[in-house]
Amino acid sequence: MITFTPLSGAARKSRTTPLCYLLQIDDVRILLDCGSPDWNPETQSASESEGSTSYTWDEYCRNLRECAPTVDLILMSHGDLAHSGLYAYSYARWGLKAPAYTTLPVQAMARIAAMEEAETIRDEQDVGDEGEKPNVDEIEGVTPVEETLGDSAVAQLRVATSGRFIATTREVQDAFDSVNTLRYTQPAHLQGKCQGLTITPFNAGHTIGGTIWKIRSPSSGTIIYAVNINHMRERHLDGTVLLRSTVGGVFEPLARPDLLITDAERASVISSRRKDRDAALIDTVTSTLSSKSSLLLPCDPSTRILELLVLLDQHWSYSRLRFPICLLSRSATEMLTFVRSMMEWLGGTISKEDVGEDGTGNRHDRKRKRGDDEGDEEALGAFALRFKHLEFFPNPQALIQKYSSKDPKLILAVPASLSHGPSRQLFCNFAAIPDNVVLLTGRSEEGTLGRVLFNMWNESQRSETKWDKGKIGSNIMMDGVLKLQMNAKVPLQGAELEAHLQQERIAREEEQAAQAALARRQRMLEADEDDSDSDSDDSDDEEEVRRTLGDGDDDEYEGKSHKRDNTDRAAWNMDTDEGLTKQLLSYDIYLKGNVSKGTSFFKSVDGQAQRFRMFPYVEKKRRVDDYGETIDVGMWLRKSKILEDEANNSDPNDPRRRQAEKVERQALEPPSKFVSSEVEVQMACRLLFVDMEGLSDGRAIKTIIPQISPRKMVIVHASEGATEALIESCSNIRAMTKDIHTPAVGESIQIGQQISNFSISISDELLQNLKMSKFEDNEVAFVTGRVVAHASSIIPVLEPVSVRPTREHSEHSDDQSIPDAGRQQPRILGSRPVATLPSSTMIGELKLTTLKSRLTAIGINAELIGEGVLVCGASNADASNRLENTVAVRKSGIGKVELEGNVSDVYYAVRKEIYNLHALVAA
Repeated sequence: MITFTPLSGAARKSRTTPLCYLLQIDDVRILLDCGSPDWNPETQSASESEGSTSYTWDEYCRNLRECAPTVDLILMSHGDLAHSGLYAYSYARWGLKAPAYTTLPVQAMARIAAMEEAETIRDEQDVGDEGEKPNVDEIEGVTPVEETLGDSAVAQLRVATSGRFIATTREVQDAFDSVNTLRYTQPAHLQGKCQGLTITPFNAGHTIGGTIWKIRSPSSGTIIYAVNINHMRERHLDGTVLLRSTVGGVFEPLARPDLLITDAERASVISSRRKDRDAALIDTVTSTLSSKSSLLLPCDPSTRILELLVLLDQHWSYSRLRFPICLLSRSATEMLTFVRSMMEWLGGTISKEDVGEDGTGNRHDRKRKRGDDEGDEEALGAFALRFKHLEFFPNPQALIQKYSSKDPKLILAVPASLSHGPSRQLFCNFAAIPDNVVLLTGRSEEGTLGRVLFNMWNESQRSETKWDKGKIGSNIMMDGVLKLQMNAKVPLQGAELEAHLQQERIAREEEQAAQAALARRQRMLEADEDDSDSDSDDSDDEEEVRRTLGDGDDDEYEGKSHKRDNTDRAAWNMDTDEGLTKQLLSYDIYLKGNVSKGTSFFKSVDGQAQRFRMFPYVEKKRRVDDYGETIDVGMWLRKSKILEDEANNSDPNDPRRRQAEKVERQALEPPSKFVSSEVEVQMACRLLFVDMEGLSDGRAIKTIIPQISPRKMVIVHASEGATEALIESCSNIRAMTKDIHTPAVGESIQIGQQISNFSISISDELLQNLKMSKFEDNEVAFVTGRVVAHASSIIPVLEPVSVRPTREHSEHSDDQSIPDAGRQQPRILGSRPVATLPSSTMIGELKLTTLKSRLTAIGINAELIGEGVLVCGASNADASNRLENTVAVRKSGIGKVELEGNVSDVYYAVRKEIYNLHALVAA
């Protein structure tokens, strides 16, 4: 039984991202992708589309949080935020601890994308350590912020900081370190609760390491999860494995699955030709830079940016341009370092041609000219992806310090949605400069600034040049005023800084006083413990001290000791009880009597040796018993507590560790506050959209899916129009399944029937008489037996049925003891004995493409004509005998094959191959 539930990214929806689906196979719950939405939608766009003041993803996050502890397996298909952005937070905070699988590049790219988002958002907004709707009153420096912004801006800030689930950088690292990685076509046989399932990743294109998942279940068959695929070969990637060159046109291991889960976001889109897109992008960049203007190209931090970098670097090297290419991203260096070490995952032109200075590909000569370090980088693939024209900047301030706003340059800034980060900060000043160009390469998520600009461009195009009509549009001149909400983290100054420092001093003093009081109480407890554990030897030591101090009575000693104890308490706590002295006094030794008179150390006075005053130190004697020195249990308890504290500090979810990290981070950063303001952007630049998303268009999707020919299909991640377009296309193909589901968000659909599994043991006698037939990787046989339950075993045993009584037994036995059914009927004279023919079953399903390849191998010509008909004939037959030696194989239905033709050698050869493709099981 298969149950499918979209948590986000369902069909027939305007908002198709993020992607997250719950697939249940029998009792195993599998989470397909775990994407995160854009946490900073534009207020105006969100209110228009959802009819509220702000759009939040509370329903999706609540559903994911509820089902996270019950998930048994996680499969991630791509390394962008839309597919894996919320995995780190769910792993750290919501108990999503199930085994996760993906490819190595997806693991690394998803980690980089999540790190980039976490750092950029936390640098602009206080999302809190818990990340769940933080209270603005708890934001550091919120009182000065409220005084600066006013009530309306604070209300907007409260709305902006609600409902965001942003993981910390350490949580991102720990989460993706736990992910298991696989290679393409590497099957993984799962264990535990998922025992029996086999998962295999295949190349999907679109992103480096992008995956099509094949899930094989013994009870539910084969399930294919293929979203965001690309059949076209790009500069840094090969196309999807679905269209590998095979007999039927589709990759055989992925053909004819029992269930196909795919997206239809671009089912109604006609993409323009690749060379037209590349030419439009390159011409725009060249003409803009030549006119002494700049370009802003928003991009993602890890996946699709690679195609842009390769294209731009090749153009810069070929045209010998001297303009800088500036990449604003914190993780760009780390991303490129990883990609250079993963050359086996790349394809396209990178794996075959050299992007060198002269383009000759003579690597060995240049390697001898360079040093050993560069030679090592070249061995890792750095020479093909070194991007010598690319410059890295962590923030816009570093870019402004090096290049003036008047210098022509190409700026690639993250993120592509322009909802936060460097791209949004640059857009405010960039859009106001005439002749500058904002170049969009993707549509971004619904409700973001990137989608607002795309809609603005698309509405200005003619009907035949819109983005989904297969043509390249023209750039437009933007005008008007665009209001944007900007979030920033600014250092405290003036009175705010003084107030903040004063609060820190007060907090530090209170903390020191609390620590001192705690230390004092600890010493007092230890002293009481030592006093309670002291023996008679300790009493002798105290008597010796009293004699050393003088001849005073015990009351005087006890009074002085009590006075010194109160003095020490005053020195530590400075809050002693009333009536006691508050003067801070401290003595190293106790003094008694007149010690100022001069005496000799070796002489005695009045016949008695002079006693000098010494510090009253009591030496603790080691206590022993019959087994040796006694163990100090208190010391071991204190050591155990220290070890427990160290273990808790190593836990990333420990609150004390988070507080320590926060204090350390605050010590490195100057005191600051988070502010939010509304900025009016006077737009005067040009805007152009060039589709570089790297996804299959509607023509490819409508061609590939019928070739896969699934028995059942589920459509996800599609708008209303795209969903209807794909369903209509499939309905026009007779051989295509009509069992197509389009569940909504939160709607569960059941596919297949409930199957109950039972354990049974086969007896040795029955097992020896079985006739096994091989089918694929299994051996099957027909079994007739009787289930017997033994008291010695909890598993029932299948035993052979009892044999009918023989003739000899029937002749010597009483006729009344043999039932009528067991008696043999009298045989007619001259007739043959009745022989019971064994019944047989053929297991398997005939694939005409497979039969065609096998017939071709044995020298029989075979050709597919029409739908479901294979015409076979001898290759050496002449024209007169060709018709007589022709056989037609037709599939009339599920499990029904018709073989039509004259009785000939071809007929028997074709029938034999059909039998060989099945498993014949006889009773």
